[in-house]
Amino acid sequence: MMVGAPQGKPPDRAAEEIGDQAERKARSRAEGRHGILFGLGMFGLVGWAIALPTLIGIALGIWLDRTLPMGFSWTLTLLFAGVALGCWNAWFWIRQEGRHE
Repeated sequence: MMVGAPQGKPPDRAAEEIGDQAERKARSRAEGRHGILFGLGMFGLVGWAIALPTLIGIALGIWLDRTLPMGFSWTLTLLFAGVALGCWNAWFWIRQEGRHE
């Protein structure tokens, strides 16, 4: 049995699969598809797209709780609003990027 060959497949089929993978990788690079660094950058963008509205909502909620006390918590209300807005924002950015591919 050939070292590195997928189990249950003859060595010539394993070589074909490796060749196919190399061809896909070369075609991806030639077409300008995004690599791992782009993926990490998009991951960071999505994280900030959710975190920033959430933190702004919390800060505004704490300020409103101190200056305008009500029967409910402004902090929790604006926390949930910030998370919802952030998720919508992240969805928007991911959808936009999907259209460019």
